[in-house]
Amino acid sequence: MNAADASAASGDIKAVIRRWERAIQAGDLDGILARHIEDIVMFDVPGPLQSLGLDAYRRTWDLFFRYGAPHPERFVIEDLRVTAGHDVAFATGLLRIGGSPSPVCRLTLGLVKRDGQWLIAHEHHSAPHALESQETRS
Repeated sequence: MNAADASAASGDIKAVIRRWERAIQAGDLDGILARHIEDIVMFDVPGPLQSLGLDAYRRTWDLFFRYGAPHPERFVIEDLRVTAGHDVAFATGLLRIGGSPSPVCRLTLGLVKRDGQWLIAHEHHSAPHALESQETRS
């Protein structure tokens, strides 16, 4: 992929991700689910260990919104970076959740291009976890 194509793909992917982010902030479940493949795999911070498929993914948002109403500061992606190939890509970012003043989670998205559209195929949220030796030094 040449630099111009990679730049265009990166812009298209960022637009998909920013629409998804705004849908989360608005509590728009249809918008949240849009541009995801039917057999999405998600690894989230709270259980279950993995969510397989769009129905399981949909249920994770019920849990998310149980802990707070939709709001523009509820889910904010910072430091969004995209690496795109011809038909696969990944994006990374840091998440501010629930109005946190600084990022508290990491985000990785895997995307595939199908019929000319970028779709989210994998979503992974993670949070730093101090190891016991780190905790005792504090």
